[in-house]
Amino acid sequence: MSVQEEVLRLENVNVSYGSHVVLQDINLAVEEHDFLGIIGPNGGGKSTLLKVILGLVKPYSGLVRVLGNTPEKSRSRIGYVPQTSNYDHGFPASVQDVVMMGRYSRAGLLRYYNATDRAVVRQALQEVGMLEHASTQIGQLSGGQQQRVLIARALVSEPSLLLLDEPTASIDTTMQTEFYELLEHLKKQMTIIMVSHDIGAVSVFVDKIACLNQRLFYHGSREVSPEVLEATYKCPVQLIAHGNVPHRVLREH
Repeated sequence: MSVQEEVLRLENVNVSYGSHVVLQDINLAVEEHDFLGIIGPNGGGKSTLLKVILGLVKPYSGLVRVLGNTPEKSRSRIGYVPQTSNYDHGFPASVQDVVMMGRYSRAGLLRYYNATDRAVVRQALQEVGMLEHASTQIGQLSGGQQQRVLIARALVSEPSLLLLDEPTASIDTTMQTEFYELLEHLKKQMTIIMVSHDIGAVSVFVDKIACLNQRLFYHGSREVSPEVLEATYKCPVQLIAHGNVPHRVLREH
């Protein structure tokens, strides 16, 4: 069995905005080709954690290593898909234009995009099932289609680590399964960390789950106990069991 390389390590990371503590004593290790889902309540620090990994937020203490280096030095190897797209219908950019923006870190300042860049863009659009919409104005797409385009934009930087912040928030429920299947395919090429509030969906599709509410609860598996959920959400939580027929699992009162 081959040994997987470590993609991300956080040790005793603490972040605050003024006097408000956002992340407290965070410890996390993620290996290559992991698909990690991070769940937790609004305001629990999930988006801030992604910004720490990107190097956009600096902890006041602790160690952050991404792909063996500092976040800033590794940023060109990190793909990022933000929480929402919602492009204006009149936004004058095609799908291909938006995805090409993801090649900026590779193209560099004052360099024109070349045939290689265009080929990479076409390949990424094909991979997410959006090549036929390459010339479509981005604002004319559905929320789910726009989210696929944003993934393609992240893919053209040829990342080793893909970060997604609530990627299904603007996606119709019927399209979410296809979206998660796309991520399952991409996992073969890179490590994925996805922030989500959807406990049920995350528990089905990801390999490992972490719970975050200022503090991080993580045991390197997809199993999450009711005790951990209650510690994260600070209240009793109903669990959803996914079998042939999804059903609620209620604790005895």
